[in-house]
Amino acid sequence: MKNTPIDYNKVTTAIEELNLPDLGLATIREIVNLVNIIEAATGEKFIRMEMGVPGLKPPEVGINAEIAALKRGVSSDYPMLDGIKPLKEETSKFVKNFMNIDISAKGCVPTVGSMQGGYATFMLVSNLDPKKDTALFLDPGFSVQKTQFNVMGHKYTNFDVYNYRGEKLRAKLEAIVSKGNINSIIYSNPNNPSWICFNDEELKIIGDIANKYDLIVLEDLAYFAMDFRTDMSKPGEAPYQPSVANYTNNYILMISSSKAFSYAGARLGMLCISDTLYCREYPNLKKRFGVASIGYTLVQRLIYTLSSGVSHSAQYALAAMFEAANNGTFNFVEEVKGYGERAAIMKRIFTENGFKLVYDKDIDQELADGFYFTISYPGMQSGELINKLMYYGISGIGLITCGSDRTEGIRACVSQIKKEQYIDLENRVKAFNKDFPIK
Repeated sequence: MKNTPIDYNKVTTAIEELNLPDLGLATIREIVNLVNIIEAATGEKFIRMEMGVPGLKPPEVGINAEIAALKRGVSSDYPMLDGIKPLKEETSKFVKNFMNIDISAKGCVPTVGSMQGGYATFMLVSNLDPKKDTALFLDPGFSVQKTQFNVMGHKYTNFDVYNYRGEKLRAKLEAIVSKGNINSIIYSNPNNPSWICFNDEELKIIGDIANKYDLIVLEDLAYFAMDFRTDMSKPGEAPYQPSVANYTNNYILMISSSKAFSYAGARLGMLCISDTLYCREYPNLKKRFGVASIGYTLVQRLIYTLSSGVSHSAQYALAAMFEAANNGTFNFVEEVKGYGERAAIMKRIFTENGFKLVYDKDIDQELADGFYFTISYPGMQSGELINKLMYYGISGIGLITCGSDRTEGIRACVSQIKKEQYIDLENRVKAFNKDFPIK
């Protein structure tokens, strides 16, 4: 291995200095830090697949609206905790236009990215009922969400959903939820990292379980309408973004501006709380936070104390993007289709050189090409694979950290890869395959 594309000794030194014994268990930010150190030491540019950073320019309609808001002087004013009126109203319209779901503007609340939206809702559901002290993740999923639970000291459980698709999901959920300790079900759709997409049969099963056992479903729509197999770009026209909201009123949606709108730096997302749930009262919320209703607790207790609101000017940016999407002048889906094109090319490069797709099917369909895909290499566990790929200038994260059962797999994010890097990627993957021939 000493004759590798990236200086062997410098990579080895960096790994040893950071004292990361198993890179398969390293966090996203730890891998980011490691790659930064190696790039600085060698002057070589990595094929960076470890972090989901948007790789597209933010839309002009959002930039212009934020600039206009700044020039009006909104930065001198604290925003209202529950968001500015234009954003709330356009979010309500957006959910109707692209999901065919009715949510009043009151229940559309901005947060400092879906990260804060998740933190607030995780704290909320963990305090609804002392008997229901555990959240359920349908994994694989966004690893940092479990870190949030660990920071708060609240309980969660999880399972890898890949082997429980379709009607199999019902029995698996029943077996876990029937114990009586589950307060919520959490998942992303499309899924980070596997890019599987729940269909309406599965979403109905989740909704049925939520209704039967009185649970709240937290649906993370960070990759809104980015299942590019279906065109969900036309406002007010089917097909719509699939959602559990069609099958239960016990839901909170998390819609992010980071990926679908390439506005990650503004740290802005939306919590969309069902009208039924927004006003629902829980005695334990009254005991714990002094108020009983879900909506009031989220806004006036949790969001207030976490950040006292969301960037005032950025709210105008997202309001403008939603408005343009709602009236059909801004096709946000078309803007991000490039991710699917990158994924198709990168998958081909890896699979033609000995790599295997870990999650490769959506039940009986081919998996979509999107923001992420998952790969493995015969005979290597994820930690060993990530370690060895570092010497070839390629980075990723272990699926184990995402709650996956697949100990051999890694997540690959396509967003930071440019067209001019495809040749480098192919050469490095070919070199890897040559140096580690499959037996």
